[in-house]
Amino acid sequence: MSALDPSIAEQLAQDLPPEDFRRIVETFEDDLGRLASELERAGLTGNLDAYRRAAHSLAGAAAAVGAVMLERTARVAMDSRSTLAPAQLVPMIRAQATAALQELAALATRIGEASGDDSTVT
Repeated sequence: MSALDPSIAEQLAQDLPPEDFRRIVETFEDDLGRLASELERAGLTGNLDAYRRAAHSLAGAAAAVGAVMLERTARVAMDSRSTLAPAQLVPMIRAQATAALQELAALATRIGEASGDDSTVT
């Protein structure tokens, strides 16, 4: 299964100029790193309020770019009824975030190549 919902990510890529889409991917990458670190730190220290806030922010960021698997897992993390501990969810979230970023970067590259823009997303 893809880390991205193509109906969201590809529509976003098609609706925006390549440089704007690339900027969104770069911003998502920065936000993702920060939020994943906050989530992990809060989970390790047992600060469940901060953990759920970070998961909520992560779910919103993921939804905006169509990273559906990441969004779903972040929503599990923010649910106080969840039986999965942070130690279980954080590695899943990190793996899903990596997969989403790779797919977004590949999409940004394809869109850039199709438009004749030769810059890439890192």
